[in-house]
Amino acid sequence: MSERAEPAWKQRAVERSIKSTRLRAEQRVQRFLEAAQSIISENGSTDFTVQEVVERSRQSLRSFYLQFDGKHELLLALFEDALLRTAEQIRLAAAEEDDPLTRLGVAVQLLFSLCRSDPRDRHPLFTDFAPRLLVTHPAHVKVAHAPLLALFVDLVTDAASAGTLRPGLNPRRVAAMTMQTVMFTAQSSGGQDDMATRPITAEEVWEFCAAGVTGTGTGTGTGRT
Repeated sequence: MSERAEPAWKQRAVERSIKSTRLRAEQRVQRFLEAAQSIISENGSTDFTVQEVVERSRQSLRSFYLQFDGKHELLLALFEDALLRTAEQIRLAAAEEDDPLTRLGVAVQLLFSLCRSDPRDRHPLFTDFAPRLLVTHPAHVKVAHAPLLALFVDLVTDAASAGTLRPGLNPRRVAAMTMQTVMFTAQSSGGQDDMATRPITAEEVWEFCAAGVTGTGTGTGTGRT
């Protein structure tokens, strides 16, 4: 004998309850994220306590631990959100160009600028948290970077299809190496010594990457001697 089906009204009631619970949870999470981001922006670092976030969000400690295991998971959520927004910002900027190689160049230069370690414009999630995360939780880094990598794969694939890249390149591998090169260079530059002498520019980074993927460079002559 088959199980008795639940009445439609009961299914609708349960669905509404689940939807309402999910919405409230999402709102609580967003308030925690906004509070943490506000503190990070004020301090210029990821050095804060869970209690500070709880107080800033005007929610309870119990509510925090219902949403996050701890500070690490909160930072990871912020990092993933930042990379998602970065990918979308780069995608929109690149879409303004018609030429596939130019779109890739826009993406490289904007990514460098967004990730650069600059005392005047700190991005601690990229410059402080990300390097530590790479050492302690590399799998988390891979997941967080997935939207950005997907964007660069699309850009490299388009450039390859247009015949502007060296033949035989694997778009996914090229995209991953390009993205990692740009982000590492950005996060490693901009210290006091660089600021006092000659910091690496976004144009130089693109010139370097373009030479690798095209075999000829961009021909713009933007690199400095």
